[in-house]
Amino acid sequence: MKELCIIIIYVLMFLKKSIITVDCFLKKVMLVLIVLAVGTSQAQQVHSITLNEAIKLAKENNKNILKSRLEITLSEQNIKENKEQRLPEIELNGMYSRITNITEFRGSGFLKDKVVTKAIPEIYEVGTSFAMPIYAGNKINNAIKIANQENQISQIKKEKTENDIQLAVVDTYLAIYKMMELQKIFEENIKEEKSRLKEVQSLQKHGTVTKNEVIRAELQLSDRELNALTNSKNIKIALHDFKTLVQLPENEEITIDTTQNLDEMNGIDSYDSYLNKAFKNEEMRIADQEVDIRKTELNLVKGNYYPSINFFGNYGFNYPNYKFFPPNPYLYTLGQIGVSAKFDISGLYKNKTKVQMANTRIQWQENQTAILKDKVQDELFKNHTQYEEILEKFVVVDKALELADENYRIVKLKYLNQLVLITEMVDADNALLQAKYNKISTRIDAVMKHYELLHTAGAMPNEI
Repeated sequence: MKELCIIIIYVLMFLKKSIITVDCFLKKVMLVLIVLAVGTSQAQQVHSITLNEAIKLAKENNKNILKSRLEITLSEQNIKENKEQRLPEIELNGMYSRITNITEFRGSGFLKDKVVTKAIPEIYEVGTSFAMPIYAGNKINNAIKIANQENQISQIKKEKTENDIQLAVVDTYLAIYKMMELQKIFEENIKEEKSRLKEVQSLQKHGTVTKNEVIRAELQLSDRELNALTNSKNIKIALHDFKTLVQLPENEEITIDTTQNLDEMNGIDSYDSYLNKAFKNEEMRIADQEVDIRKTELNLVKGNYYPSINFFGNYGFNYPNYKFFPPNPYLYTLGQIGVSAKFDISGLYKNKTKVQMANTRIQWQENQTAILKDKVQDELFKNHTQYEEILEKFVVVDKALELADENYRIVKLKYLNQLVLITEMVDADNALLQAKYNKISTRIDAVMKHYELLHTAGAMPNEI
């Protein structure tokens, strides 16, 4: 728009300074209007987004989901790292040094009768060695098992994160949907209020109503306009949050698609059917995996009671040969291969406390799982009961809207015949507005509560 304004200013300046015919002037004015129309249409272009599109975008781009995918990659790399403990460790080593002659003191006194034997002044060694574990109290296998269990947890966490983000998208989307429907109600009501204000002003001119009634109508209109303004700003804020949630560019203008019909939630499955699913939701599966990890850690600690056995070997070039004395000035090679065993006797009494701690961690984790199970059950019962309540409200709010509409019609007719005061007209108008909002709000709340129920039960649909 800034560039558009600059163009218009330059064109107007040119028109001012130029001596042109009427025909030429009109052509240039038309050019300015075309440029203005094109720029305005581009500036007002808004991308309408459906709920399914929003969920798809969030699953592809949301930073929390990307983070969970990286955690899966890390867990897979951890499995690979633990498996590599089975591979042999191979070392290549070398050494070079210079030594002094060997000095012996053969006398009975301190530093008496010194005898010096010449040594070969240079020593160097080049060699290689390897060691491969054969048995280590099953520690390597248990470490790999823990890594696999952690990988399963990261997979479930990714699934949970996706479902959490999906629920957040649905929640934000429906909240915007509700506000946009409210905005429509406000706009319709504002038109009605403006029409009523004209009627009241006309009646005042004829002396049939007082100035007070005109002021009351103006206040009612002003109140509706303020409500509409506040609601429109709230929609703008919610849309900005929505863009962040689905990771759309901040400068992209979007709105939600309100042309699609919301699913009518006319029924509900039994509580037990949801409960059976809930005990297998993401949180419960993670808790079960945590218990399994604590049990594997116990087996890992018990491995300290057992010896470790390794297959080893080494081979090297050495100079000079100090296997003999005096040393021989020859390069020689020596290698060996065999099996080594090590048993930490102190582990028999030091490891006892570690085993007790591992058992305590299992008990603690099992208790946490039981606490979580109660929490999930309570949450599910609350959502199921609230969902039933909302469904039961459908008949009530529909009937309330019919009554409010009929009441408004009657009061309006009486008001036009000067049989009631404007305060009764305002009350009837407010009751009708509230009834309209209650109907659409209850439908949207039912959809939202349905997905909250599915989320708690771990049964969120891939598409909505």
